[in-house]
Amino acid sequence: MIGVTRAAAALALTLMLVGTARAGGDPARGEARFQDCAACHKLEAGSNNVGPSLQGIFERKAAALADFRYSPAMKRSGISWTPETLDKFIADPQAMVPANRMPYAGMADPSDRADLIAYLEKVSK
Repeated sequence: MIGVTRAAAALALTLMLVGTARAGGDPARGEARFQDCAACHKLEAGSNNVGPSLQGIFERKAAALADFRYSPAMKRSGISWTPETLDKFIADPQAMVPANRMPYAGMADPSDRADLIAYLEKVSK
């Protein structure tokens, strides 16, 4: 029975590590990852596009910019953007906030997400 318990614990740990972006991503690689986002999002304050500006994202709640039209789902989400919540959202936006308007399938690779988040932390302040 101990063998089964250890195997289950090892599997759970592996799944947690695979599903979460690794800490300390590389901002330089993240800049390249941002190209996926740049078609819809800008980094300058007050510069919305198809998506809202990402300037100051880690300092606000979801759907907080007064000059952007958010989906009702995003307005109801109650999300406060942190590296952890952004990691989860970028992995699968529709799973985290069903019926949001962001037409993005998600970024599956946790390392890519960590790099992107490190870049956003660097440039969105």
